[in-house]
Amino acid sequence: MEIVTLSRGVYEANCPTRHVLDVIADKWTTLIIGLLADGPRRFAELHRQIGGISQKMLTQTLRSLERDGLVQRTVYAQVPPRVEYALTPMGQTICEPLTALISWAEENIKAITDAQQRYAEASS
Repeated sequence: MEIVTLSRGVYEANCPTRHVLDVIADKWTTLIIGLLADGPRRFAELHRQIGGISQKMLTQTLRSLERDGLVQRTVYAQVPPRVEYALTPMGQTICEPLTALISWAEENIKAITDAQQRYAEASS
């Protein structure tokens, strides 16, 4: 197993990398980027495909991703108005690591839930 050594700055309170990690590690961000990896999506399509996300949270997360340069919002001048969200080139670079993280979670969910159950039984 390869050991990754992180920059010491990431452990300091004012390190800007922490903000990036907060955004990227968020469950909604992970799911949104996962869908946008397959191509542009409209808001309603994202909302429909991501079970459990409120419209407010979807809006906030998309704005955060747009602000950080990971998602591009395109408004088409037509009636009715059409808005699409797509990954920017920088946003596309996060797809592979996030896909690996999602795969790891799916591969290990049984072991994790078993560990949680054992912990709960031992704690009661």
